[in-house]
Amino acid sequence: MDIPETLQQDFSGAPLRRDSLEADPLKQFQSWFTYALESDYPAPNAVSLATSSSNGEPSVRTVLIKQFDTEGFVFYTNYNSTKAKQIEQSTSVSVLFPWVQLGRQVIITGPAKQISREASARYFHSRSRGSQLSAWTSQQSRPVDSRPELEGALREIERRFSSDVVPLPDFWGGYRIHALTYEFWQSRPDRLHDRFRYTRGVDNDWSITRLSP
Repeated sequence: MDIPETLQQDFSGAPLRRDSLEADPLKQFQSWFTYALESDYPAPNAVSLATSSSNGEPSVRTVLIKQFDTEGFVFYTNYNSTKAKQIEQSTSVSVLFPWVQLGRQVIITGPAKQISREASARYFHSRSRGSQLSAWTSQQSRPVDSRPELEGALREIERRFSSDVVPLPDFWGGYRIHALTYEFWQSRPDRLHDRFRYTRGVDNDWSITRLSP
């Protein structure tokens, strides 16, 4: 079916100019992320994570970024999932922050690597008990016959850990994306948008390039 043009909305914002950008892309990202938070944007840390297999087969899904700093951007998952298996084959990934209603998006690319088990455990034990039990229950990305089968597996896990602290599963933990590029996109009138890409140099300095929309 054709998508009606009336669905197109104008989210145009203020111009994004080279002289207004931070020299450090992390600071620029922090500024935009803070704005999204203060705008009560729903789940501003939700990203589309793109991975690919060794033969180039792509896959994408939504994950939540739980931490970001100078070391990179961290998300958590089952290490037996499709995304984890693809990261084993090709560490290069890309994430997209789609802040559509703000007329902004940020794309970050770079290699993803597992974080330490200690760091994963700290985050795991900060989660609700229900989320901890679900991490044990789900054999992520594998076929399951029915919802009752999944719920039965959860009940079994609940019995297993009924009187204990739920331990971190061996098959669950975090990845950190070491950013090599950032792209900031600002919606502008008539789709003549502003785009800037930061590229990390060999000495960890950053070059900034304006891109055609």
